[in-house]
Amino acid sequence: MKKSTMTVQPAQPVQDLPGAAAYRPTPPPAWRPRTDPAPLLPDSEPYRVLGTDAADRLDAGLMRRLYAELVRGRRYNAQATALTKQGRLAVYPSSTGQEACEVAAALVLEDRDWLFPSYRDTLAAVARGLDPVQALTLLRGDWHTGYDPREHRIAPLCTPLATQLPHAVGLAHAARLKGDDVVALAMVGDGGTSEGDFHEALNFAAVWQAPVVFLVQNNGFAISVPLAKQTAAPSLAHKAVGYGMPGRLVDGNDAAAVHEVLAEAVERARRGGGPTLVEAVTYRIEAHTNADDATRYRGEAEVEAWRAHDPVQLLERELTERGMLDEDAISDAREAAERMAAELRERMNADAVLDPMDLFAHVYAEKTAQLREQEALLRAELDAEDER
Repeated sequence: MKKSTMTVQPAQPVQDLPGAAAYRPTPPPAWRPRTDPAPLLPDSEPYRVLGTDAADRLDAGLMRRLYAELVRGRRYNAQATALTKQGRLAVYPSSTGQEACEVAAALVLEDRDWLFPSYRDTLAAVARGLDPVQALTLLRGDWHTGYDPREHRIAPLCTPLATQLPHAVGLAHAARLKGDDVVALAMVGDGGTSEGDFHEALNFAAVWQAPVVFLVQNNGFAISVPLAKQTAAPSLAHKAVGYGMPGRLVDGNDAAAVHEVLAEAVERARRGGGPTLVEAVTYRIEAHTNADDATRYRGEAEVEAWRAHDPVQLLERELTERGMLDEDAISDAREAAERMAAELRERMNADAVLDPMDLFAHVYAEKTAQLREQEALLRAELDAEDER
């Protein structure tokens, strides 16, 4: 067969074709920015209060409460970590070093508001008033969750990354439609910002102007993956601009600063101003969980540098220098923390009385045929065991 000798000419760019200029009108208004981005941009440096002139306006009562909760939180983390080593907990993701974020998130909310925690946020739930043992029930493997979310206004601790964020948006949007004066505060780690649920939640929240606050605890690592391998954004707070909401960058180890920024964001949401994304720059002092070897991906010098920026010590030093905290108050906070730890040990060392049939409770509103079949099979096996 004779080959064709036809030469193929390269295609002309559309903009170079005759008359192309007539087809390049000014973009319609919908292409223009819907929002002025300038007010949405975060500060170039994390916002701080402790050690700055802003500390002159500190509320002494609030600061002492923050301090007491930080001390209790630090002891709670240490005791829960010890319980994993004793086999009383299956796993515990410690928030040691992040206590300022945890406590501030709990204290800025009113009773009617909702907290949506991740698996690392047991301390936030306890600071909000949840029984310390109930906060650990899921991590112990005893129950789907250890508390009634409706009673405490705390969603179940969320193990899948970022799936609690759309739930928070849905609840906040529903409350707004009903006219309820409710704000949802959703907590997530830096790793969770790489999930699709993060994008979907922020996009819907901004479009609906839902009364929700997103708190990203940027603790440096998604297990072993450093933030630099997750995103090239100037900061995680900058991501807010793309969704049309304000982004705030705060020192996550400065309890006063985190509380102030979150309180402003909650108030803004409550009065109809819509959502806010807050990035708290902090650090995970302990390993990801008791199953993780953090020495494989970070050095001790890095950890020690962050220990020098410890949230408990920062607040204690500031309040002591300003005469807001004395030795008696420090001693009282530590003693209260030890009493909490002792009670937690005692209650967690008691074997739970469990009913295997509870596996089938609260899975579906109406049990499926497959679930009923599995339930009947387990019941028969248990009955046979009893007969033997």
